[in-house]
Amino acid sequence: MTPQEIADYKLTWRANGVAVPLHSDLDVAGKDWCRRNLERHQWAFNPHTAVYAHTFLFENAANAAEFVTHFKLDNHNAL
Repeated sequence: MTPQEIADYKLTWRANGVAVPLHSDLDVAGKDWCRRNLERHQWAFNPHTAVYAHTFLFENAANAAEFVTHFKLDNHNAL
C-alpha cells in the first residue's frame, strides 16, 4: 500500500478502532512492537492524549489484546 492508501484505509476504521492508552515513556517501545507485529494500516498512534499518555489505536480487538498483554496493561494501570 502507498502512504496515501494507508491513510485512506485508516479513515475507514479509526472511529471504531480499539484505543489503548500507554504511558508516554513507552511510546518508542509501543511503536516498535506495532512495527514488528502488525502491518502499518492496522494501527495508529495519537500522541499526548492525556497527561503522560499517548494512545495507540488498533483496527481489531485481537491486535489490541496482544498489545495489552505484551505491555502488561489492564484498565486500571494502563497509564
